Amino acid sequence: MAIRDLMNNIHTVPLIVPVAARTDNTAIVSSIIDTLGYESCTLVLVTGTNTDADATFTVLVEDGDNSSLTDNAAVADAQLLGTEALAGFTFADDNECRKIGYVGSKRYVRMTVTPANNAAGNIFLAGVAVLGHPSLAPTANPPQ
Repeated sequence: MAIRDLMNNIHTVPLIVPVAARTDNTAIVSSIIDTLGYESCTLVLVTGTNTDADATFTVLVEDGDNSSLTDNAAVADAQLLGTEALAGFTFADDNECRKIGYVGSKRYVRMTVTPANNAAGNIFLAGVAVLGHPSLAPTANPPQ
């Protein structure tokens, strides 16, 4: 493989799938990401054009060993690359990306994005989990 080959050494998984505009303050809970077979995990958010004038969005990363995350716990800051505050955003952060890395030892991880003050706007948000450093490479394309 080429030295600059990233594609064959990552696996992407839908984190938050695109949906019609969200119009309230309901927490957006991501898919549960299984990190088995990968040594790194980065959670990436993509914002669209958000129309509220004062909404803020906080991020929480949780992990656990149960596939349904019934044992979920907030991830300690020492097990994150970047911060949850830096992964958060406001109404003014249109068409941008945010990322946070997970370096903890639990098998499963998920992200929750919680809007506040979104009384009248439309929220457009999607995300992907990028799993890297696979135990078996190249990874499948398209991802399975």
